[in-house]
Amino acid sequence: MANKNEKLIEEIGGMSVIELADFVKALEEKFGVSAAMPVAAAAPVAGGQEAAVQEEKSAYKVTLVEAGSEKIKNIKALRSVVANLSLTDAKKAVEEVPTVIAESASKEDAEKMKKELEAVGAKVSLA
Repeated sequence: MANKNEKLIEEIGGMSVIELADFVKALEEKFGVSAAMPVAAAAPVAGGQEAAVQEEKSAYKVTLVEAGSEKIKNIKALRSVVANLSLTDAKKAVEEVPTVIAESASKEDAEKMKKELEAVGAKVSLA
């Protein structure tokens, strides 16, 4: 069974970001689950009052909402911010917007991606 898992992990490791996003969507649909992180409810404080503390997100979904007017610059920028993204996948992502380019990026990484892509005219949303 460990050999079977290792094979599967190897195959997933060889997927591009777009292929992996499609794979996750297919799993969510097949099993009726969501890969999104659960949101914790506010805990009550002493005295029966509820805390209105809003925790900062630790993972962000980065979506390329609109490609800029210069497609080649957008493709280059996308490849520079997403590790191991092939030219074909980057081109497809730019042409088929909106496209999720990262499912659970850290705040720093998400902001870096957004900054670099917006510098070449793209519109990016963080969720």
